[in-house]
Amino acid sequence: MKVDNLSKNIIKLRWPIIVLVVLLTSFFSIQLGKLSIDADVLSSLPDDDKHAVLLKKIGQNFGGNRMGIVILETDNIYQTSVIEHIRTLTDTIAKIEGISSVSSLSNIINIKGGDDGIEIGRLVDEYEIPQSKEAFDELRGNIAANEMYKGSIVSEDETSCLVIFTLEDSANVNAVARQVLDKTEALNLPEKLYYIGSPMLITYIAELMKSDLMLLLPIAFLLIAIILFISFRSLKGVFLPLLSAVIAIIWSLGTMSLLGYSMSMISNNIPIILLAIGSAYTIHVVNRVNQQEKIEINNSVALALSYIMVPVVLAAITTVIGFVSFVFGAYLDMIVDFGLYTALGTFVACLMAIFFVPALLSVLPASKQKNSTTTTNSSFIENKIIRPLSNSLFSRTKLILSLWVLAIIVSLSGIMSIERSVDIQEYFKKGNPTREAERIMVEKFGGTKPVFVHFKGNMQDPEVLKTMMATSQYMEQSPDIYSSMSVAKLISEINLAIMGEREVPEDLAMVEQMWFLLDGNEVMQRFVSEDLSEGIIISKFKSPDNESKIVFASYMDEFIQKNSREDCEIQITGMPFVDITMDRSLINSQLGSISIAIIFVILIVGLMLRSIRNGLFASIPIIAAIIILFGVMGLTGISLNIATVLVASVALGIGIDYSIHIISHFNDIYEKTGQLEKSIRDTLLISGNAIIINVISVSAGFLVLVFSDMVPLQYFGILIAISMFSSSLGAMTLLPAILITIHKKKNKTHDSHE
Repeated sequence: MKVDNLSKNIIKLRWPIIVLVVLLTSFFSIQLGKLSIDADVLSSLPDDDKHAVLLKKIGQNFGGNRMGIVILETDNIYQTSVIEHIRTLTDTIAKIEGISSVSSLSNIINIKGGDDGIEIGRLVDEYEIPQSKEAFDELRGNIAANEMYKGSIVSEDETSCLVIFTLEDSANVNAVARQVLDKTEALNLPEKLYYIGSPMLITYIAELMKSDLMLLLPIAFLLIAIILFISFRSLKGVFLPLLSAVIAIIWSLGTMSLLGYSMSMISNNIPIILLAIGSAYTIHVVNRVNQQEKIEINNSVALALSYIMVPVVLAAITTVIGFVSFVFGAYLDMIVDFGLYTALGTFVACLMAIFFVPALLSVLPASKQKNSTTTTNSSFIENKIIRPLSNSLFSRTKLILSLWVLAIIVSLSGIMSIERSVDIQEYFKKGNPTREAERIMVEKFGGTKPVFVHFKGNMQDPEVLKTMMATSQYMEQSPDIYSSMSVAKLISEINLAIMGEREVPEDLAMVEQMWFLLDGNEVMQRFVSEDLSEGIIISKFKSPDNESKIVFASYMDEFIQKNSREDCEIQITGMPFVDITMDRSLINSQLGSISIAIIFVILIVGLMLRSIRNGLFASIPIIAAIIILFGVMGLTGISLNIATVLVASVALGIGIDYSIHIISHFNDIYEKTGQLEKSIRDTLLISGNAIIINVISVSAGFLVLVFSDMVPLQYFGILIAISMFSSSLGAMTLLPAILITIHKKKNKTHDSHE
């Protein structure tokens, strides 16, 4: 009765509802212009994570922790023209606002001894660039003799050279990286240039996200519109579902902008997901109104709404729970933000389906034809899919159940093969210049992932410097660390030039004299703090394999525990350590979010349908669909990463809707008629029709992501489409088969008692 009254009041208040939605949509549309894109994983790290805290501290105290790299590749680095081009690159990047330091072959520090004492200058004199073979042989020898530069500035095959730059901690990463790209490419150098490092990756991903949204979202809209038109054969059937989705997207992203949040590499999925959800709820409403108009044109909208309101609200609540569950166990803030704002968009989509769409339908003219078949396509779905399916459900119930059990068993075996990956390089297709840059860095320069060892103590104390040297030597024994740089190594190089030994002097006075020679050199700000109470070793990690990172972390922790002391506190951080934590969080957040979502789904569906058993029934098809989803991932080699980790909860949120509509409709008819076969057939004819339309249209929208330039989004689209197909199939075959089996047993028991 209350639902009936609410439905009637919505129709009475249709104009205030329409005006309010238009005003709010206009307001949030204005906010969209202020929405920015931030693909930086570091900015999404939690404030209470020790590695994140230390990374941020290093960024503040040592001129930034975001290092970008330009790789210059040619046939031979040791040519006068190439050295000049390296210098031009270095000078061009150094002039960009937001760059704190630049290092390359043309400006890197060089320490050498001679008859006139110690000389600290540059490896390549900017006024005397090598011209002769002898001069290049000397330069080659100087690089080979210096442990800090060998294989870290010039590759050992002499075909590649690095220009390494660091961004200021407060710099706008995207803006600075874009300037680096624009200004270096504008030089039109004959050598090949590749770009790598977190600032460049962040910018590439942000630009790919923008291009994907601009290109793929309209294509998804068009595909869904075509399928909706074929399904409903009316402009209302096309316009209203898409309008609901657009409003949900605008309100969600507008709120994100209003609250000062940016779109991340995860939240760029929000528009395509809300396009699916926003249209789904309205498809069910429009489908029910069309069904009602065949029976009664007068008050058809209010009557249809009174039937469909509870299932739609229930579907929305369970979907919101699925998204909010990301809040629990997620390591990255961007995943939490994704969950919250997608939940908000889902809530808005529900409001549109219940209030705005019925309000619009009540002012639009009703369908003119009464008691006619729905449409040619609806007749096709009914005659070729739904009726044969209904017949099979009763004649082959055990076979259907057996096939589902078999599919689940096969999928469970595939789950054991799922691999995890947090390597951001997987965002790019093979052959992409970024992937090529990564290959060059791994093969020739020891990798790209920065590693920082932080020391707290008197940086001029010989014992502290000796510990720093010992740490470097220990690190470099790892197969994944090629070289490292620190102030201790600079001091040892000066000592080599003076005393002939590459080690830190024992005498404090001697260290202070050597320090005086380095004082004022721009390289010092990268290695020691201004008050000389902190210092860092900078290195790079080679392997993308997560197991190698875990081994390295354990290897270094053992050393740090033995050598860290009160006057020399040692900590280590860097992207390998962040990756380890992210990898662990993939499992924790996946298990946590799915478990929480399923428990709440069972409870809420059970309460609203007044039966926990019904809640369990509704969850069976989606649990089976999720098992199949993970099985597909394991069997096809699709890894679990920061994008695909979202799939299961998204699938649960979207897929549970189908089961809710089926079981809600079935219970309603069965309570009135007590006829099992009629209840199943009528449920599939009405709710099944809407489900099929929804699955086809929304899956088509998600499959558009196959054309994304970002690999995880391609997999995301494929996996969501698979999960929607399997969850809808489960709702229309597995769930009815279970209901048929249970009610037949009940009837047999009841008959035997009589």
